[in-house]
Parts: sequence; structure tokens; C-alpha cells
Amino acid sequence: MSPIRMGSAKLETVSAAELGARTTELSLALLSGSGELDPDGVVRARRVVDKAEERSRLSGDHTVVALAGATGSGKSSLFNTLVGADVSTIGARRPTTSRPTAAIWGDDDASELLDWLGVSSRHVVEATAERQEADAPRRPVAVGSLDGLVLLDLPDFDSRVVAHRQEAERVLELVDVFIWVTDPQKYADARLHDEFVSILSQHDAVTIAVLNQADRLTRDGVRSITEDLTALLVADGVRGAKVFATSTVTGEGIPELRQRIANAVAGHAASRQRLRADVVGAATRLRSGVADTEPDVGQVPRAELDTSLGRAAGVPIVLDAVARDYRREAFAHTGWLFARWTKGFAADPLRRLRLDRTGGRPPIHVDIDGADVRAVLGRSSIPAPSVSTASAVELATRTFVRQASEGLPVRWVQAVEDAVDRGDGALGDSLDRAVIGTSLRARRPVWWFVVNVLQWVLGLVAVAGLVWYVVLWAFGLLQLPRPETPSVGILPAPLVMLAVGLLLGIGLGVLSRWWARVGARHRRSLIGKRLAESVATVADQHVLVPVDEVLGRHRETRVHLEAAAG
Repeated sequence: MSPIRMGSAKLETVSAAELGARTTELSLALLSGSGELDPDGVVRARRVVDKAEERSRLSGDHTVVALAGATGSGKSSLFNTLVGADVSTIGARRPTTSRPTAAIWGDDDASELLDWLGVSSRHVVEATAERQEADAPRRPVAVGSLDGLVLLDLPDFDSRVVAHRQEAERVLELVDVFIWVTDPQKYADARLHDEFVSILSQHDAVTIAVLNQADRLTRDGVRSITEDLTALLVADGVRGAKVFATSTVTGEGIPELRQRIANAVAGHAASRQRLRADVVGAATRLRSGVADTEPDVGQVPRAELDTSLGRAAGVPIVLDAVARDYRREAFAHTGWLFARWTKGFAADPLRRLRLDRTGGRPPIHVDIDGADVRAVLGRSSIPAPSVSTASAVELATRTFVRQASEGLPVRWVQAVEDAVDRGDGALGDSLDRAVIGTSLRARRPVWWFVVNVLQWVLGLVAVAGLVWYVVLWAFGLLQLPRPETPSVGILPAPLVMLAVGLLLGIGLGVLSRWWARVGARHRRSLIGKRLAESVATVADQHVLVPVDEVLGRHRETRVHLEAAAG
């Protein structure tokens, strides 16, 4: 990027590629973060983007320079002097200039550009007039060519007519170079400095200050006011401020001012410099609306969130049912053979909750009406969360959101909060479906099979002993000779078989019931991990992912604004 001399100042050339890249970055920042950035800043930034696109398309070989000043500063006289003809009306009644007037140097057509600027009063400067004006000043100065210059005389920015002020402000937003024209009486005017110069201070490379009517002052007075005005411009933020003292009566300073303008025109850099300054200014203002970094959602503690969502999903209730179901099934396989029939009196705890051990939704084989929709979609019969549980979910969610948005500006924090499910029913339905969709099946323990075999053996032994006794009783009843009954020690074998079968079967059942409690805890832990993963997936879907999407947009907006601001 090479500098172009502009009087004593340097004007950096800005390539079309750089301007296009910065404009694109600003557009992308608005696309990703306009909803969370300052609304006024967004509106201004969009105007800047539109202006940059339009101005880049229009007449790149022209440089638009505007003379702006307060009433009585003599800017119209200065305009006519620079043009070399009485183009702009000068009169005793103020304000005189009611609409912008344009003077065009060179043969290139600037009609489309002036149409865009909304300037209808136009004057083409003849080459002879330019030569005459170049020869007019008392102090001969070699002045560069002004071909490509479009010089505007704007209405007074302090005009009593509101429409005049608005027109001046409108055009100032579109021009390439500002020439602030003031006079010895109004050079410190607060409106000039507070509402124009300071606001446009980022455009210092395309800003020229003129102290007009210098003939009304002594040489020391010119030097004193020029120094004072320079200090005011520096205080406004104009870096390297330089003031030109001019007089349309004596011609003082006119050649130097023309040379400064000619330098800006020669490089065709002022328009892109102004547009880049606009883009940088808009991006810089919006940059305050984003933080320097974003929290990492993956590093935010989520244990409290998962736990509260698990309670809201009824996971403790389901796990209690799983443990009871395990003990119930264990009794059916390992309990005393002659007591298993009592299992039928105990309700299936999982079926009461409309939970399928295999996971997944219940099969749909029935006609559906409106009242059945929620049931068909897989609603369980888990009791709705209590008020305290719902409050715990809300508190945990707010805590997570607060930690995930820590350090972000207020609008972004609000966006993070709005992105999270706030009780519209989707979260509750997702939690319920997550529980239903989690498989509660687990492989039957091997010890069930072993104990079951033993219980059947012991049961058959007891039955055999009992049958043996019945047969012996029948023989006695019929007064038939009874067969010899073997004995075990002093006890008859049938009694031993009956006693062993009953006592060992009962003892093994009691032992199995104790061991089933241990197994139920293990099964509860296994299914608990599955349910925790399912609940965590819901938390990801309804909390973490939406939060991360907002943080991602914040990151994109920050990166684009930094690239646009450079």
C-alpha cells in the first residue's frame, strides 16, 4: 500500500480488493450478528455496505470533494474561486445555498455519479477557465491537474432551514473528501466540531480544514487562529491536522488548497479511502457489541443440569422400577418353587409406567384419534415433575446459561437465554421419549439358571418324597402289604426327601432373594448409565447445541468485525 502525498499529509492508496474484502467481512458480520448488535449501529453499517457497493460501481475515476461550512464562512465564494467562474450564488440574504452545486473537471461523464449523489445543479469547468484560475493567484504555485474532480458546494450545516441542514448532512455521508470551511468568527463553533468533525474524525486522511477570510486578520492573527483551530481538530481526533488559511479577496492560500485537492484527485484514492474509513468506523462501533472471547460450552460444568433433567424425566422412578422388576424376575426364576405362583399378585412395575424393557416406542397397531396422539408418540405414565423439580430444572438451566454466556454483552446473553427451551413442552416430550427409547433389557444372570435348576431338583425331590408318603398311606388304607421303605439313618427316606427338598428349597430361595438385592443394585447402575446418556443427549439437543450455536454466531461476528476493522 503506497502513500500519495496530499499537501503535507499522506493518503494511503486503498485497493479495490482490500475495500471489497473489508466490505464483505462487514456484511458477513451483519448477517451473523445483526440481531444482537446495537440496532442503530447495524442500520448505519448497512448503509455503509450499500454505499460502498454503489460507490465502487460508479465512476471510479472521479473524486468527490465537498465544501461544507457554516453560514457566512464564504464557502460559496471559495467554490467560485476554485472553479474560476461565478457558479454558486453569493448574496446578502442568508442562507444563500439551498441545494448542492457541482463543478466537474475533465471529459469523463459524471452524470451517473451525480444522480446517485442527488445533485442536479451541475457545471462543467472548461480547461481555459482552469488555466486562468491557475494563473490568477499572486504567488505562482505549480498546481497538478484537477481532471476527475467533482467539487460540491453544500448548503450551510447550521442553516435556519431544516431541509438545508438535512441536505448537507445527507451529501456529506456520500462524498470522498471533506473540506471544512470556517471563518475567524465561527472556527470554534461547537456544532461544527461536535456534530461533524469529531464524528468524521476517522476520515482524517480525506479531511481538509480551511480558515477562510484570512484577509480580515493580521498575520499574527492568522497564525494564532490557525494554531488554535489546529489544536481543536486534534482534540476532535483528526490526526496530523493541518489548516489552510485562504482569502478569495487576496488569493492567499488558494494555490496550496488547489494543490492539496489535486493530490487527492491524482491518485484516485480518496473515494476508496473514504469508503474504507466508513467500513472501519462502522465495524469499530459494532465491535464494542461483542466480547473478546467466547466461553467453551464443552468446559462448562453440566452435572447439575443433567441431574435436574434426569429427575424431571423421572429417572429415579424408572430406576426404582427397574430394581423392583429385577427382584420380581429374580424371584420368578430363583424363588422357592412352590411360592412362585404369588408372583402373579405383584404388578409389573415397568408396565405400570408404560415402559418396554426392550426400549423403543410401543408398536402402533390401532386406529388413532386426537386424544391418542401423545400416547402413540410414546408418552410414558411416569408422573409429571413436581413444582420443586421443575424449579430445579429452571435453576440449573439458568446457571448453565449464565456460565456459558459469562463475559458476553447483554444482548448476546439474552440471545443465549432465548435459544434455550423455556417450557414450551418440547423439552418434556423429548425427555419422556428419551426414557422410553432407552433399552431396559439386560442379559439374565447365569446364577438365575443355576439356582432355577437347583430349585426344580429340590422341588422334584420334595414332591417325590411326598408322593412316596402318599403311596405308603394308600397301601395302608387298602390294607395291602407295604413295600420296605429305605431309611437314612433313623429317618425314612421319603421324610428325608421331603424335608431336604422343602428346607433346602426355602433356604436357597431366601439366599437368592438376598443376592437378588445385590443384582438389583447392579442392574440399577447399568440402566442408570444408559438413561443418563439419553438425558445428556436431550440436554445437548435442547440446551448445549442452541447455546453453542449462539456462541458460534458470536465468534463469527467477532472475527468478521475484526477483519473489517483491520
